[in-house]
Amino acid sequence: MRKRSPKSGDDKRVHVIYVRLNATEKTALTAAATETRTSLPAFLARSGLAAAQDLDNTAAVVAGHRELVAELFAARRHLGQVGNNLNQVARAINSGGHPAEIDAVVAAVNRAVSRVQAATDRLLDQR
Repeated sequence: MRKRSPKSGDDKRVHVIYVRLNATEKTALTAAATETRTSLPAFLARSGLAAAQDLDNTAAVVAGHRELVAELFAARRHLGQVGNNLNQVARAINSGGHPAEIDAVVAAVNRAVSRVQAATDRLLDQR
């Protein structure tokens, strides 16, 4: 980390705010601060000020992330159900049968893959 000369006058930071973080949050924020070559307190101040200057964008990003996370959880749940059906079809095929549900299961797999792909694309577009 680089050392800067102390701020003077109105720019000097004189207020102390305490923030509680869990270990995961601290690790993520410390890594981000290190990546930007700033101290953790400076990183928190800068990122907090940047968010405060564009509250509409910040709220939209948070809402978008929540929506995306909800979609990913729904897709994961769907994949779990489809995986169960796929296992049943595989068991029937391995026993010499040809289950009538195979087309429905394959269609469900395709739908689940499409949901995951769409959510992934949205995530990548947000970056």
